[in-house]
Amino acid sequence: MKRKLFFTITAIGICLLFGPLNTRAQSADVPKYEVAADFASITFGPGHTELGLGGRFTYNLNEHVALEAAGYFFPRKCVFCARGNDGRITEGLFGVKVGKRFKKWGIFAKARPGVISFGDGKFDVVPITVNPPTGVGAFPFNFVTKRLTTFAMDVGGVLEFYPTRRIVTRIDFGDTLIHYGPYTNNFLTFDPTTGKGVLIRATTPSQTRGSVQFMAGVGFRF
Repeated sequence: MKRKLFFTITAIGICLLFGPLNTRAQSADVPKYEVAADFASITFGPGHTELGLGGRFTYNLNEHVALEAAGYFFPRKCVFCARGNDGRITEGLFGVKVGKRFKKWGIFAKARPGVISFGDGKFDVVPITVNPPTGVGAFPFNFVTKRLTTFAMDVGGVLEFYPTRRIVTRIDFGDTLIHYGPYTNNFLTFDPTTGKGVLIRATTPSQTRGSVQFMAGVGFRF
């Protein structure tokens, strides 16, 4: 389902892209540059929606096609939200927006590849090799977390409104496809015969998941 959505939106974007490229290079009615502040949310599953803030820079090639760069930060520490990838989330995207612009509003398709980073994205259990604790109740293991940065692809639709020539308000809606690569780490279990902890090495296979993402913002055009 997610893959079908991705290819459908990409196909629409390509069709819209090559249609207007033969038009004039830059419409006199559309300012070239946009700088905007955005509110963002990303949903990994039921009960796992993170809220954040960010910014966007847009360069309008012409009235139909624009290049965009955007960055978002989600300040709350996510817990078990994205295949066990936790921590504060940051996201950076760069891509294209293609569509139709009218006098007071516009509608577009977007495709913006980039990266998404989880502050505690990698979790592992490692034995304490230097001065391990001994005795009854000793726990000779440490829990270790590391940052995970991986590929993301933001695809979807954009609805814009132009209250004045210099101001743009915008709503984005779509799917952020996140690729989680294979990851090998230790899992802690207990041996019932000895009552001691035992580490088991296992690999989680790679996977690509879709996460619903919404943005809303206000920008200045110049």
